[in-house]
Amino acid sequence: MNDKQLVAQHAVQQVQSGMIVGLGTGSTANFFIEELARRQQQEGLKFKAVASSVVSTIKAQQLGLPLLAINHIDGLDLYVDGADEVAPDLTLLKGRGYDLVREKLLAKAADSFLVLIDASKKVKRIGENFPIPIEVTPFAWKLVQRSVAAIGGHGTLRQTPNQDGLSVTSHGSLVLDVVFEASIDGKTLNERLNAIPGVVAHGIFCGLTRAVFCGRDGQVEEHWA
Repeated sequence: MNDKQLVAQHAVQQVQSGMIVGLGTGSTANFFIEELARRQQQEGLKFKAVASSVVSTIKAQQLGLPLLAINHIDGLDLYVDGADEVAPDLTLLKGRGYDLVREKLLAKAADSFLVLIDASKKVKRIGENFPIPIEVTPFAWKLVQRSVAAIGGHGTLRQTPNQDGLSVTSHGSLVLDVVFEASIDGKTLNERLNAIPGVVAHGIFCGLTRAVFCGRDGQVEEHWA
């Protein structure tokens, strides 16, 4: 069992009967969805699930999880997802995929947002290993790019994997992948990006995390906010 599987198995014990549970997207989230299905089958655990993406919707459907549409809920008990980077203050970087809007909606709506990582995702500052994704309204991308440059960021539009066009999110946005100067911390960046018109969502999740569960060498470390 690898560290991602271990931390998913640990996190699924937080799910109680009757909960509405948000399902994240990505390899670690997939392990959590599989563990949730196992508890449903083996223990008869009763819950409803809300998916953060088309990918996690399909995964949940294949495993027979009872799904609710995101537009049918006004809150949820628990949201479980992975992250690309986690800073010491539990600020996250997410969004190398294409579902930032729904992921942030669920993280904000949840009574408890749990983040599952392995040790490679721990960083000293947000943006250390990856550019920060910023979803932008398509007609405003150059204006946003200019505003981002004014606060020390160099942003380029994300290309499709085979470089034959621009990436478009599930929300219909373009994505600026932005590299910032090392001196700007995640909390400050979060505030500055939130203030730029034309930004639909961005990959910094600040003040949303209840706990981070980190798998390391066969053990799970818990970091609570």
